[in-house]
Amino acid sequence: MATKSKLIPFGILNLENDQLHIFYGNSNKTSDFVCDAFEWWWDLVKEENPEVEEIVIFADNGPENNSHRTQYLSRLVRFSQSKGLKIHGVYYPPYHSKYNPIERRWSSLENHWSGTLLNTVSTVLKWTETMTWKAMSPVVNLLDKFYPKGVRLGKSEMTDINPYIIRNPKLPKWDMTVVPESVVS
Repeated sequence: MATKSKLIPFGILNLENDQLHIFYGNSNKTSDFVCDAFEWWWDLVKEENPEVEEIVIFADNGPENNSHRTQYLSRLVRFSQSKGLKIHGVYYPPYHSKYNPIERRWSSLENHWSGTLLNTVSTVLKWTETMTWKAMSPVVNLLDKFYPKGVRLGKSEMTDINPYIIRNPKLPKWDMTVVPESVVS
């Protein structure tokens, strides 16, 4: 039997222009995988968006990008500081991801595959590139790196990053902003 590869998709949809970016990982969907995809995506689009000072991320509060996931928050703080951007995380409550616009793109991708035998990494990447949504094909990339599960920060490390995280007092689990400069004086 041939060795089977595992690919994990992660998508970023720009709501301003409907451009879809799909990143595939070949190990585990972790906070580091998600944040590496964010960083790669921003490096691809930042020249087109020099005026952008804040990125809003609509997410489903899954285990890898949870608003209280320590590794995710740490990586967002580093990303925010290195790029000088605010990152506003807005989370859908459980069972409401159907309202997230990117979810319709996943069903479109599945329909596009239409039973195609996706037996190699190259086939998956090439076939994904041929999908269209609103007359545009997605930008497709492979994050060819091992992402270990279970990476967490301790309380002392969280103390260092908490000054960069602002939570909405009325919706602290569902609405938070990461800022490049500490809000504690």
